[in-house]
Amino acid sequence: MNSDGAYANLVLPALLRERRLTGRDAAFATELLAGTCRWQGSYDTIIAAAAGRPLNGFQPAVLDLLRLGAHQMMSMRVPVPAAVAASVDLAAATVGERVTGLVNAVLRRVADKTLEEWFDQLSDGLDDRDRLALRSAHPRWIVDAYAELLEPAELEQALAANNQSPPISLAVRPGLAEVDDLVHAGAEPSTYSPFAARWRGDPGELAFVRDGRVGVQDEGSQLVTWALTRAAAAPGWWLDLCAGPGGKSALLAGLARLDGSRLVASDVAPHRGILVAAAVRAYAGRGTGPTVLVADATRPAWRADSFSRVLADVPCTGLGALRRRPESRWRRGPTDVERLHALQVALLASAIDSAAPGGIVGYLTCSPHRRETSDVLNETLAVRTDVEVVPAAQLLPEVPGAALGPYLQLWPHRHGTDAMFAGYLRKTR
Repeated sequence: MNSDGAYANLVLPALLRERRLTGRDAAFATELLAGTCRWQGSYDTIIAAAAGRPLNGFQPAVLDLLRLGAHQMMSMRVPVPAAVAASVDLAAATVGERVTGLVNAVLRRVADKTLEEWFDQLSDGLDDRDRLALRSAHPRWIVDAYAELLEPAELEQALAANNQSPPISLAVRPGLAEVDDLVHAGAEPSTYSPFAARWRGDPGELAFVRDGRVGVQDEGSQLVTWALTRAAAAPGWWLDLCAGPGGKSALLAGLARLDGSRLVASDVAPHRGILVAAAVRAYAGRGTGPTVLVADATRPAWRADSFSRVLADVPCTGLGALRRRPESRWRRGPTDVERLHALQVALLASAIDSAAPGGIVGYLTCSPHRRETSDVLNETLAVRTDVEVVPAAQLLPEVPGAALGPYLQLWPHRHGTDAMFAGYLRKTR
């Protein structure tokens, strides 16, 4: 589950197709994997207490089996004998007979108490934030980061929303498909984005998705991209300087075409450049596709002052997408935030340098953490005299409760989207 660092939401669909699991079996497998990843840290605390030994006393594969068994018993209502027996059989098949006794014994001790009873026992002596971290399945440092932005009552709602599986959100490619097309195929219109619809089932079943006229993209991601195009700017070349995997580039490509503009989509990683090309393939097939580059945006392959709109969707910790990538909360740490902060500042500087006078720059992250969001913009504004803030709420007036000062912060519990952050700047000279 954790050995190769893969993301569950990317690995699982291929596994379901490979094993030909559908319906209830696919739903069970999805919840088993996603739920175990989501609650991993809290289960680890329970497993260590039940076993009477630290986690480093277990083989990694055995620890994953114990987590899977704990989730079945404590959160999926699988009967204890069935969950234990399945875990023991899986241990024998994947690790070896020698660990079956250990797996059996530890899981039976875990089953001695309900999840709430374990929380009550393990919360004794903890402060309020640590208790909330345990009960909400978040590391303490993430709870602290959210608490900087939200009141206590809303903090619990936000953390709880991270533990709800998100709906599948589709995005039409402007000029190639309409939301009504998706509604006629059985989708439901989304709340805010004019390009979005919600879908139940496998998106690959839709011909629109297979031929590239529609993609899978969170509604919040669509909104912050759309906002970049709603501030006044002259037609010309647009730039997506951290374009992979290409969802925002595909939306921008269609909007640029409607504006009489053209898009350059660039990413530093060749494999992500391939994903971008795949995402915009429907436009390329009509002769209006963007130019896709593999380039390091901190050392631009283009001239300065060249683009009327620049999108900087920078690398971040992904703390705003914990609904769909639940394991990220256990893989990231405060040191990752500080390491990424320097890169984010550099990428925003490059985005500003790339914009033409009068051009618009959008700074986006899929994280609400202050060091990845407002700190980056405020530090930049403190040393640059060639940009001014465009109030983000003016660009998305349809979305209530999204303003964070002059910036924009979406939330799963408020808006039903990923926790996308956005700030928009106009280059003045």
